[in-house]
Amino acid sequence: MRAGIACAALVFAFFAYVYLTLPDVRALATTNPKTTAFMQLREREAAQEGRQLRHYQVWVPYTRISPNLKRAVLVAEDDAFWQHEGIDMEQLKISIRNDIEKGQAIRGGSTITQQLAKNLYLSPSRDPVRKLRELIIARRLEAALSKSRIFEIYLNVIEWGDGIWGAEAAARSYFGTSAAALGPEQAALLAGAIINPRMYSPGHPNARLLRRQGIILSRMGSYVPPTTVPVVNNGPQPSDANEEEVAPTTQEPPPISVDTIQTVEPKEPEPTEPTEPAEPTAPPEPTTPAQP
Repeated sequence: MRAGIACAALVFAFFAYVYLTLPDVRALATTNPKTTAFMQLREREAAQEGRQLRHYQVWVPYTRISPNLKRAVLVAEDDAFWQHEGIDMEQLKISIRNDIEKGQAIRGGSTITQQLAKNLYLSPSRDPVRKLRELIIARRLEAALSKSRIFEIYLNVIEWGDGIWGAEAAARSYFGTSAAALGPEQAALLAGAIINPRMYSPGHPNARLLRRQGIILSRMGSYVPPTTVPVVNNGPQPSDANEEEVAPTTQEPPPISVDTIQTVEPKEPEPTEPTEPAEPTAPPEPTTPAQP
């Protein structure tokens, strides 16, 4: 009896500690993060290797990111982003079931909100405690921020190569253009590289990345991918990693809504971009005509 009470007290104390030591995410509603846990991790890794890591990041508001990139990232990473509250329970159940069957640690099934929580505050480890913290932070982000603000921060802090952070830096580095002017083929390459940005180079895509690009393009809409891919950076050819393919899409993501905080503007002239419609709502139910 006493052992059971003591065990329950320890479990309660553990969860209380995890909860109380979580970051306060409310400031992100009006303030852009100056650094992230992943940026600091890469700096430590570079220091251990005795090299200086460049840091290339240009923050742009949500409205200055191409709709092509937004849609490509959604279909590649989280097609239910606008519907869930930070955690896609169905995808998480599938991921857990697959991992149990394979005898591996929990992995995959992460939504964009969970990925943002991990990038901002945590580490890439598969520690179950880290995963628990990720889930709680994701719910906090959803409670404190709008969906478009979460997506804006994600697209500005995500790693897209060695020292390349965010959509604007990636667009300039790989394609010599702004994030606002990215075409569908370029956007699909960037979205396909998210799974392993240190292995897949959008500037010099290998066969696996080109295959992912084709899958993403087919899910973005009625596109016929060109036979050649416009690229700029001709860095060394990355080796082909044994990474998972794009998860099956159960539905097409709805149009993107616009709700952003204006921050740093890029120097390129702003291209004309159609206003994105608000998130769709269900059509009204038909009324039954009155009986004569």
